[in-house]
Amino acid sequence: MASKKYILLAILAVTLQLTSFAQGTDWGWDWKDSSKISSKNMPQHNEFLNNNYPYPAQPRNQWELGFAAGTSMIIGDVKSKVGFGGGISLRKSLNHIFSVRGSYFGSLNSGSPTTYGASIGQKDYKTQTHSGNLDVIASLNTLSNYRGNPKTNVYVLAGYTFIASQIKTKDASGNYHIFYGQGIPNTQSGLVGTTAGATVNGRKGWALMQGFSIGGGIAFKLSNKVNLGLENKATFISPGYDYSEGFKAGNSNDFYNATTVRVNVNIGNTAKRVQPLYWINPNNFVYNELNKPAHMKMPKVKLDDADGDGVTDQFDLEPNTPAGAKVDSHGRAVDTDGDGIPDFKDKEILTSQKCFPVNNDGVGTCPEPSCCKEVKEELSKIKDDLANGKYGKTGGDCAITNLPSIQFKGNAKLTKDAQALLASVAQQINANPTCKIKVVGYGASDKKAQQTSWERVNAVIKYLVEKQGIAESRFVFSYGQEGDANTVDLQGTTEDGPNTVPAPHPNLKTKN
Repeated sequence: MASKKYILLAILAVTLQLTSFAQGTDWGWDWKDSSKISSKNMPQHNEFLNNNYPYPAQPRNQWELGFAAGTSMIIGDVKSKVGFGGGISLRKSLNHIFSVRGSYFGSLNSGSPTTYGASIGQKDYKTQTHSGNLDVIASLNTLSNYRGNPKTNVYVLAGYTFIASQIKTKDASGNYHIFYGQGIPNTQSGLVGTTAGATVNGRKGWALMQGFSIGGGIAFKLSNKVNLGLENKATFISPGYDYSEGFKAGNSNDFYNATTVRVNVNIGNTAKRVQPLYWINPNNFVYNELNKPAHMKMPKVKLDDADGDGVTDQFDLEPNTPAGAKVDSHGRAVDTDGDGIPDFKDKEILTSQKCFPVNNDGVGTCPEPSCCKEVKEELSKIKDDLANGKYGKTGGDCAITNLPSIQFKGNAKLTKDAQALLASVAQQINANPTCKIKVVGYGASDKKAQQTSWERVNAVIKYLVEKQGIAESRFVFSYGQEGDANTVDLQGTTEDGPNTVPAPHPNLKTKN
């Protein structure tokens, strides 16, 4: 008894395992695999790959070769015994739900009448049946929103059946004879045709009939190639043939019922075909795409950047930076020298920390160098000496008049035009040896302007001394006067004055 319990438990465990559903992420085939697409569906497949069509093409799928064996019974007037039947089938899926199956099924059936049945003329019978079937099958559980590919296939079916049946009945002596012609006219309803239409012992008489079948079943997937099934199918002979067990009572119809175990094998090249589609959930592709898009055409992400500085608003710590302003990775305007004035406002981008604090333009207030104090003291002394007549005055008038002005642009470098003017000035100086030349520079607004004025006056005197050979003692050095900062004037004079003075602010020297 205990061993039977263990066997039942083992059968139950196997059944539960077989009826479980697949929960994996494999949706049955790779949608990018063109090798499983028929040439007819290839245009749709290409449009799908290029995002020009929303649905993937249906792949080629395998056929299913089935072998069936089980019980068979004739449900009619005479009490039927349990018979035996078997067959072979070939099934092809049309889509994930519907498929068609062609099959052959043969059966041996028999029966014995009850006491009452014998009293009304029923006899023991043996019936041999061969049938060809064409069924349409609908799978009920392929489609699901909550799991992947099924491991069971629950289905219903309906179809057409063509039957060839030979019936033998038992006589009083215990011998079986072919049942035909005993009160059954050739025009019997449901009879398509006969062979060997006589009733002589040993001769074979077959009734050819049409019918329709209905049924259902369940198949358990053992692997991607093999499944095991259980099916029940009823075949009704139409219209009104009631002699399958050798007896007719009223207008009732006989029908066959077969319960079979099926072993089904998928056939076809797996390199070019997927499993039969009733083993593949069509929703797998949709849910796989939602979970991890591999084909979905995603819109380009657009992030707002109100000030257009290249840093999106959600990360921009300074969302109103002016156009063109250089910013850091957080969207803040760059302040190179750290003086508190961003570069786009700073007129002195690299102010030394020694010159902090700066004004609103970012210009520093550097302390005056010690050398500049000495220069100021020297200049003050020279001014006092001039005022006291220390340098005296030269007698006579100077005949040099109307000397040209020298123009500068941005720095203290002499242009070619300026050098040509100075060459003509040199001729006048050499022609008037009693005259001195006062070189006057302008630019008194700030330290930078004073330094630039000094550099320009120095450039003019240096050119006339070094290039034209004029004695340095014949020049009077004057700079930082009120006037046009880009101009240096030359004036003939008999006054004395310094021919050289120290640079007022050498730290602000102009770059040439």
